[in-house]
Amino acid sequence: MTSQSVERVTYTPAAATLIDKLRSLHGELLFHQSGGCCDGSSPMCYPVGEFRIGQRDVYLGSVFGCPFYMSGPQFELWRHTHLTVDVVKGCGSGFSCESPEGVRFLIRSRLFDANEQESLTEPPTGPQ
Repeated sequence: MTSQSVERVTYTPAAATLIDKLRSLHGELLFHQSGGCCDGSSPMCYPVGEFRIGQRDVYLGSVFGCPFYMSGPQFELWRHTHLTVDVVKGCGSGFSCESPEGVRFLIRSRLFDANEQESLTEPPTGPQ
């Protein structure tokens, strides 16, 4: 068992490039992964202050300097899953900042291995 905790969310270089562009257009950003239908598997990107983080939302970490949250009920299902934020061509939700760019953020996931699961810590809930 290692003494440091495992990252629950990371990002690709393509995601970092897009985040830089969006940050220059919108200022500071945050991500929220909801458990809803339609774009429920796509993380939504919002300017800070334009999406209200609830007390049950779980803070999973930082994505290129942007806080990443997931709804509490969804986290209960995905708690043993590592998430990677990536970018693909196509239209996502009209509410997410990247929508006008002709690309969308996408989650790529994998289960944590046994060693990683031993090192997981409980993430905090509510606004960070």
